[in-house]
Formats: sequence, structure tokens, C-alpha cells
Amino acid sequence: MQGKFITFEGPEGGGKSTHAKELADALRAEGKTVLETREPGGTRLAELIRGLVREEREDPPVTRSEVLLFLASRAQVVANAIRPALARGEWVVCDRFSDSTFAYQGYGRGIDVALLKDLNEFATEGLKPDLTILLDVPPDVSRARLAERQCATATSADRIESAGELFHRRLRDGFLELARQEPSRFVVIDSSGPREEVSRGVMKAVDRIR
Repeated sequence: MQGKFITFEGPEGGGKSTHAKELADALRAEGKTVLETREPGGTRLAELIRGLVREEREDPPVTRSEVLLFLASRAQVVANAIRPALARGEWVVCDRFSDSTFAYQGYGRGIDVALLKDLNEFATEGLKPDLTILLDVPPDVSRARLAERQCATATSADRIESAGELFHRRLRDGFLELARQEPSRFVVIDSSGPREEVSRGVMKAVDRIR
């Protein structure tokens, strides 16, 4: 039996990592075998690429390089982690996937989204999630949560998090447009409210593919 593939998407500060982990634990409690992964990352090579695209460097990737690096990471994790797990009948929970490329590099950076979708088709060999949970937060909530996280972890914003306000507004609008285009795959959840309420929304969304 083929497994199920769930992705979490949305602007910064929406709680994707927290709710992805929580969902994976809940599925395991039901007796399911779950692979947790993230983008970029998920394999040794993909994690190296993650460092290249997220950290501030003297020679940061230009926009086209950024796209190709993300796609290289995705091709690696799909081939070596996600597809094998799905073939074994496991559930895969991924913190970001293809829609982040369409939102960040497409709507955010201005690259043609249709072109990005063609490139992504090549990188993933056509793999699409069974369910995409979009944790939506307004820009002011996103900024406040990022600042709180950075304070708590004594870290600074990475190269993408520190992009300007207009970029992050385009990003959020892009995610919402992607959800409007594929309502059968996306479930949009307002993540600005209490964590418990968001968690209930996530579990209700997962019921769609059980």
C-alpha cells in the first residue's frame, strides 16, 4: 500500500516545524510509520545545500542559483528519502516542499511561476503531496514571532527571513493564490490563534486523506 505525503507550508513564523512534529507524533501514536523531513534538507547532501541557501555569505546565491539549489535539494530528498518511504507504505510529513519555491522564488522574487513548476516537475519526477496544510499568518504576526524566536535562541534572521516587508507580503499572497488554485490539495488554517486550535485544525485536515 502506498503511503501518504503531507506537507506544511506558509509564511515565516506560522508554526510549521512545531505542527509538523506534533502531527508526526500523533500519527505514530495511531500505529503508523512516519518519516519526518524538511526542505531544504532531509539527506546529507540536501542539508549541505540548506546551509548554502540560508546563511549569509560573501558570495550569496543569485536568484537563479537559489532556485537551482532548492531544486537540487528537493530532487535528492525525493529520490533518496520520500519516494522510498512512500513505497514502503509510510506516511511522510515534510516541513516545506514545492509550493515554497513557487511562493518564495516565484511570487516573492519574481521568477515566472509556470517556469518554476516545469523545473519542479523535472526535479520531483511529478511527485505531489496528498495534502498541503497552509499555516497562514499576517505579516505583523510573522515579524513578531520571528523576533521572539531569535531572542529566545540568541540567533539572527537568516538571509531569507531578513528579506524586506514587501517581499514577505508578496510571499503570503502567493501562498494564498496557490491554495486558491488547488483547493482539493490545500487546507488553509489561520495560525495566528491559539496553538491548540491550530492543532485541531491540522488533525481535521488530515482526516481528508485517511
